[in-house]
Amino acid sequence: MKVILFGATGMVGQGVLRECLLDPDVDAVLAVGRNALSETNPKLRQLTLADMADYATVESELRGYDACLFCLGVSSAGMQEEAYRHITYGITLAAAETLVRLNPAMTFIYVSGSGTDSSEKGRVMWARVKGATENALLKLPFRGCYMFRPGFIQPLHGIRSKTPLYQAIYSLMRPITPLLLKMFPKSITTTEQLGRAMLRVARDGYSKPILETADICSF
Repeated sequence: MKVILFGATGMVGQGVLRECLLDPDVDAVLAVGRNALSETNPKLRQLTLADMADYATVESELRGYDACLFCLGVSSAGMQEEAYRHITYGITLAAAETLVRLNPAMTFIYVSGSGTDSSEKGRVMWARVKGATENALLKLPFRGCYMFRPGFIQPLHGIRSKTPLYQAIYSLMRPITPLLLKMFPKSITTTEQLGRAMLRVARDGYSKPILETADICSF
């Protein structure tokens, strides 16, 4: 399986990249992003772009892939809706619309979030925008298209969040997270489990297009 990964520098993306590189069924990974990775691996190739909404000049680099794991995203904290929508909806759809044209047999997996608003009418801004993004993606003619909605994610293997507030929360909760995982095994996931679940769904599909934390933890 050949995989395109967006957002490999983020916390979720770092975890997904790790699982891709460890998985014997993954032959090649193309990491697409604004910033280069320090990671080196025979499976890994990188594509850095100044404008993540424009793929016109690199389409030849994006052909021939079986799956896209889209982990790119930002925190909505302190952001106006227009700016958040440009990144969350605009960049995601620009990539997806390009990829479905170049690789119609591809499976596309989008990391959304628990509480996403599929009605697009709720009061919570980020949930509305995520809901609009999910709905637009599910209309595209990919071979398969799946929305992952994790809640709390425990970072493993030295992975850190780039958002200082989130990293502070993860650090404070680290001593009790193993206990929480035992108490609420279907409500909390890890970067490792999330990455493995995404690869499993990319290979085998799933019975429904939207996977909540309990679904992710079932793998």
